[in-house]
Amino acid sequence: MSGGGPMAIGWLLTAAGLLILVSVLFSRPSERVGFPAVLLFLGLGLLAGAWLPEPFSDFDLAFRIGTVGLVLILFDGGLNTPWRTARDHLAPAAVLATLGVVGTAGLVAVAGRLLGLSWIEALLVGAIVSSTDAAAVFSALRGSNVQLRRRVGATLELESGLNDPMAVILTLTLTAAMLQPEAFSVPVFLLEIAIQLVVGLGAGLAIGFSGQQLLKRIRVPAAGLYPALTLALALLAFGVPTLFMGSGFLAVYVAALVLGNQRMPYRAGILRVHDALAWLGQITMFLVLGLLAVPSLLAAASFDGLVLALVLGLVARPLVVALCLSPFGYSAPETGFVSWTGLRGAVPILLASVPVMSGVEGGAALFHLVFFVVVVNALIPGATVRWAVAWFGVERAGQVRPPPVLEITATENLPVRVISFLISPAALVAGSKAGDLPLPAGADILLLVRDGTVLPVGEQTVLQPGDHAHLMIRPEQARAVELLFGLREED
Repeated sequence: MSGGGPMAIGWLLTAAGLLILVSVLFSRPSERVGFPAVLLFLGLGLLAGAWLPEPFSDFDLAFRIGTVGLVLILFDGGLNTPWRTARDHLAPAAVLATLGVVGTAGLVAVAGRLLGLSWIEALLVGAIVSSTDAAAVFSALRGSNVQLRRRVGATLELESGLNDPMAVILTLTLTAAMLQPEAFSVPVFLLEIAIQLVVGLGAGLAIGFSGQQLLKRIRVPAAGLYPALTLALALLAFGVPTLFMGSGFLAVYVAALVLGNQRMPYRAGILRVHDALAWLGQITMFLVLGLLAVPSLLAAASFDGLVLALVLGLVARPLVVALCLSPFGYSAPETGFVSWTGLRGAVPILLASVPVMSGVEGGAALFHLVFFVVVVNALIPGATVRWAVAWFGVERAGQVRPPPVLEITATENLPVRVISFLISPAALVAGSKAGDLPLPAGADILLLVRDGTVLPVGEQTVLQPGDHAHLMIRPEQARAVELLFGLREED
């Protein structure tokens, strides 16, 4: 934004504050009617672009803001992904995140060529829309208020967290090829992909494990500094591998996955802060990208965009997912749901700004074509997630688990843990007296929460379905306690 001084800053902060405020206030009503929140944020940005000054439509600034927002979203997603779930479903998600991205890009490119785009333009559009969006997927799955079968939900979340590097590599390479066709080389292209993935993976693991050791050993004077420390690790996880030709997005997700599956001081506080940062990043990213769109150019791209969106959602994605998941024994309903819920969001729009910033001829038209594809994709699969869960029958048995009613946090690494359970009718402890439970030595039920009332626990206290039980245990006792109480509330 050109110019400076108090007035310029005042306009910027006023506009930003109003847009974020309206986004937050309208997010809940939009969820109730099944309208995707990500599309709400994009729409508000598009509307705001009609009355905000021209300097707000800055592709370079939007790209930088979008990159930071995506880093925050991926880091939060990695922190909340259990390793035992990720480990079991990493292989199919990795295939979708690599071969699936390439296959989707190729099929969309064929459709683009039939619509009159040149091959290089069609391939570029295919590459840009080829990856699912972490922000859209995390928001849709966690906001749908349903429990998906574990491997279905894990596959979708892992894929969306891992597939951005391949889309970024394809987009940057094809953009460079459009500017200098004679410089493009397939061997160099494949080598760059390998370097990006290897360096990104290595950096993510290194920063994740280093962050673990740092959190174990460092003592900070205030609890609020722990989230600041993990935020620093997120920024380093993106920045360091990027400086060495690696994939920063892959490194961020991997580093968070490593950190989130180890004991952390002030864990609940850290997760809460990163959840807030991810939402702020998501809102800001979609709003800023919405500011870049011009309604007249969107209208001009509407026919081609609609065709490409339908090909992407009804042909390319289902075919590629079916081929990628077939070796892993996924059922037809599971494959169908994964195909249908391949949501696109801010990442394709962010990548579509690269040709514009690079000065590619026709870059603005390609940007608006991708923008329209994302809007259609958010409306059709994005607004039907709950319906699709019922249609494909991929909901996990059991009631939806509410968030814990009590949180206990500590700024030190203690030798014990406090974990919470929502007692289901099928749990072994349901209907039993606390004194009769075969708890491991040293494990103890601290309290029960029943119908919003805190109950002290004595030997004659009977545990009932619907109770929230909070136990103090040693870490090695977690598995034995889970056999009695079932899944922890954070699971």
